Amino acid sequence: MEPVMLTTDRLVLRTVGPDDTDAVHAAVQDPDIRRWTTVPSPYLREHAEGFVGQLVPDGWADGSMFTFGVFLRSGELAGMIALTGRSPGVAEVGFWAVKEHRGNGYVTEAVLAASRWAFTERGVDRVEWRAEVGNAGSRTVAERAGFTLEGVLRAAVSNKGVRRDYWVGSLLPSDLGLPSTAPYVPAPERARR
Repeated sequence: MEPVMLTTDRLVLRTVGPDDTDAVHAAVQDPDIRRWTTVPSPYLREHAEGFVGQLVPDGWADGSMFTFGVFLRSGELAGMIALTGRSPGVAEVGFWAVKEHRGNGYVTEAVLAASRWAFTERGVDRVEWRAEVGNAGSRTVAERAGFTLEGVLRAAVSNKGVRRDYWVGSLLPSDLGLPSTAPYVPAPERARR
């Protein structure tokens, strides 16, 4: 699949390429990005080169991961977001924000734009968000985007050799006023307790 570009009032979401290597490398020097994500640490220039030169284009080409750089209208990198296929009709969203641009709602805006695209153009009926328990910034983005927190997955990921618990939440097309590709029958209220 060819990469797509999405726009919002304040942002341009587009694939990243070799011209973005320096910006990606600089952003991921932030210890918070390295702490809360599974990017290599230390994050070397060769990691950024591999990300923009191989991982991102390969994900678009085979449809396994749709990565968008989150850019301000000025062209400045504000963050990164990716939608990864988990199973048919389900995508997992991952993201980070450039330190200087946190707190402006850019990543929330990008998550909503990318989720709408996944729901309307990719046949996705569920976007899952996962973040290590304690990652308050990620949880704030998910909650502001309308995700429903569903629980904690124990020892769900190995991050730098340590098993960690994850929060998990979901966003459905109906949460954004969009139709699903398949019918959805929620469990009766009693069964959810």
